[in-house]
Amino acid sequence: MSILVNKDTKIIVQGLTGKTGTFHTEQALEYYGTKMVAGVHPKKGGETWSSGLESSAELPIFASVGEAKEATGADASVIYVPPAGAGAAIIEAIDAEIPFIVCITEGIPVADMVKVKAKLEKSKSRLLGPNCPGILTPEECKIGIMPGSIFKKGSVGVVSRSGTLTYEAVFQTSNAGLGQTTAVGIGGDPVKGTEFIDVLEMFLADDETKSIIMIGEIGGSAEEEAAQFLKDEAKKGRSKPMAGFIAGRTAPPGRTMGHAGAVISGGKGGAEDKIAAMEEAGIKVSPSPAKLGETLLEVLKG
Repeated sequence: MSILVNKDTKIIVQGLTGKTGTFHTEQALEYYGTKMVAGVHPKKGGETWSSGLESSAELPIFASVGEAKEATGADASVIYVPPAGAGAAIIEAIDAEIPFIVCITEGIPVADMVKVKAKLEKSKSRLLGPNCPGILTPEECKIGIMPGSIFKKGSVGVVSRSGTLTYEAVFQTSNAGLGQTTAVGIGGDPVKGTEFIDVLEMFLADDETKSIIMIGEIGGSAEEEAAQFLKDEAKKGRSKPMAGFIAGRTAPPGRTMGHAGAVISGGKGGAEDKIAAMEEAGIKVSPSPAKLGETLLEVLKG
């Protein structure tokens, strides 16, 4: 079983006709034939989108997510809509009862995301993001902007708040011969959909995922909460070998870093606190992102 997405996942693209949507949809189509089934644009319903690929794939464009879902039976949507309209795009996908929504857009106003979160909690949809690189199940399905070439089918589940460090963990586990089951970039915004605990729960339940890499960063308390979750699960006899890393160790307190979520305040959210919590939960924390693969191999060798 693959986490969240697999070769059968049918995906619609909100914001397909823009430059970003077009580029990443072409990349997805080229990645083991990821099933991109339609685009959505309120003013372009009835038109057809053509890729610039040799296979010159064509996708129908619908005026709404509801119409696209009805026509294609889509079970996922990926959003490449600019920040001002992205919150409304997520809500449209929730209203259409799309089971899995991935929002790549960075810079969505927090007020918009608060509305999204309230709507999400009363729905059956799951949201990944915003401000995230997406999700990729090797040799099956790519939703978002992760570079498919570095992935290799294998046994490591990767979950990360940082986009570039997701790729680092993937690249190293591929080179170490371990490969991945699924890599999930949850994004660094303070108000978002899927959190560490949601993904860790899936990795612990997934028989193909033999070990896990978790990459956090300063700010917020998600890593500490994930560490507590792992400790509670270990008491029930559920645990897997884990390596981890926390980005932003050298950041001065009170300074807002690149991500909106990375604010350290009042003894909470600092790198050392997070590292201590993770180590206490049995995660071997790598001294540097360049040693993530080595660190996991050490854990696996006991």
